[in-house]
Amino acid sequence: MSHAYEIDGGHPLKGEVGCPGATKNSGLKCIAACLLAPGTSRISRITDIADLRWFADVLRHLGTELVLHDGVAEVTVPEELGVEAPYEFVSRMRASTAVIGPLLARKGRARVALPGGDFLGPRPIDIHLRGLEAMGAQIDVVHGFVEATAKELRGAYINLEYPSHGATENLLMAASLAKGTTTLENAARDPEISDLAAFLTAMGAKIDGQGTPTIVVEGVDDLSPADFEVMPDRIVAATYLFAAATASGEVVVRDMIPEHLEMVLEVLAKAGMTINASDDRVHIVADRRPKAVDVSTLPYPGFLTDLQPMAMAMATVADGMSIITENIYDARFFHVDELARMGADIRVEKHYAAVRGVTELTGAEVRAADVSAGAALVIAGLAAKGRTRVEDIIHIDRRYERLENALTTLGARIERVEGRGEAVAAPPRPPA
Repeated sequence: MSHAYEIDGGHPLKGEVGCPGATKNSGLKCIAACLLAPGTSRISRITDIADLRWFADVLRHLGTELVLHDGVAEVTVPEELGVEAPYEFVSRMRASTAVIGPLLARKGRARVALPGGDFLGPRPIDIHLRGLEAMGAQIDVVHGFVEATAKELRGAYINLEYPSHGATENLLMAASLAKGTTTLENAARDPEISDLAAFLTAMGAKIDGQGTPTIVVEGVDDLSPADFEVMPDRIVAATYLFAAATASGEVVVRDMIPEHLEMVLEVLAKAGMTINASDDRVHIVADRRPKAVDVSTLPYPGFLTDLQPMAMAMATVADGMSIITENIYDARFFHVDELARMGADIRVEKHYAAVRGVTELTGAEVRAADVSAGAALVIAGLAAKGRTRVEDIIHIDRRYERLENALTTLGARIERVEGRGEAVAAPPRPPA
């Protein structure tokens, strides 16, 4: 059964909300890294999101068990590990490709279906595969599968043509068990990369330079299971901040790392919000209509592409014209037509969107096309006059564990109801 959100908009947000762990962008990759060592690892601060449940299906097919209890994912990896991740599992989420590097390093073979997930335009995994080939892997793409083999992975100098988050993660995991030294140049600098490197280090890997464009990995003979707590989810934290800025109010987001959102806080300040950041929290006061701001997405430490739709939601009610530039993905404007249904004035030309703010959005029935677009529509619904219905919220559930609960604590009037669409069914919960 599909679900939808019913939102009664126009009510300012007020209160304090905690930031969960970064399950989608960090936790799943740490769980993939568990494949590098037989035994049981425990990853804490994990939320029960749809992507975790789908990833648990991939792991089960590989012979690995994932049990979630009280925010701790207990991952038990056998000595004899499967090497194939079929299309029926991988097609639902792009993060499934994260098993290629660990399987190749541990077993010398991986057969993984080409990925699915949100459609944001072409996102080939060529950078992943070229990096693995540089380490000595033989790669073939046959009948929709990546088939990779290697008698032995060897350290290599790999200059990534683009600072790909996923490629950096895959190569980081593979290099941890490769023979010799691997240097990743032009590596992604995202905080989640450093989080994965910290977990690998806890397993016994030797990694230096994470958080910079040059990461050096000295391969080791074997790794061991480890316990680890993932970092806070900067995207969820930013969602709450953009919600407050768009719907107005006063909100404190705690249990986060403000340094991870420097560009976001700068954008919010330019929009006229009062921002006070301390060690682990941000206090936002949104007591006026936002000012128009220009936003351009770039790799970290630039403005995160996942937050572009939420910045656009704020821009729809801002005073003046905002220019939103999407430099990362070709197709990250699916939310534009849905925002227009709510009265937004947006014109798109290639990878630019000109957003002329209106004084008031009006509630409408809209549909989430992907996780970030869905969150943006919820934010717009919180600010809109009247009732908004957001269909296909399974996409939102891919990152947020019951987003409605957190927003309700801030005074939002939002309810999860039975949907009308034919959205992908939610996967079963992992065992507890």
